Amino acid sequence: MIQTVIHAVIPAGAAFKQNLAQLPSIDGVQRIDLIDGKGTVVTSIENQPGKQGSVAVYQYLGQMFGALDAKAAEHGLAIFAEHTADARNRPGAHPNIDRLLAIIAGDPPLRIEVVPA
Repeated sequence: MIQTVIHAVIPAGAAFKQNLAQLPSIDGVQRIDLIDGKGTVVTSIENQPGKQGSVAVYQYLGQMFGALDAKAAEHGLAIFAEHTADARNRPGAHPNIDRLLAIIAGDPPLRIEVVPA
């Protein structure tokens, strides 16, 4: 799969809804696969209601950074805005944000693969 790399990060604001409006469309995306260094899919984020914001953020992080490393995770937390504070206060409530926090805390980077619909 060929991924486009965007060369300028979006400015993350204080509200997720506003940040989400700046991200590329997820039309035509079935899911996002996160793949470890051994090539194993460790998790998938399906393009379905309740997950579409995460699909958009992870697709953008893949395009911008090429992988989910600490730098990408930091930017992802900024994009998730108010949801990041909620995730820190309620571990497990936002697993896709928890994953970013774990990578910042030292978990290994993951490859982001966009699976077309």
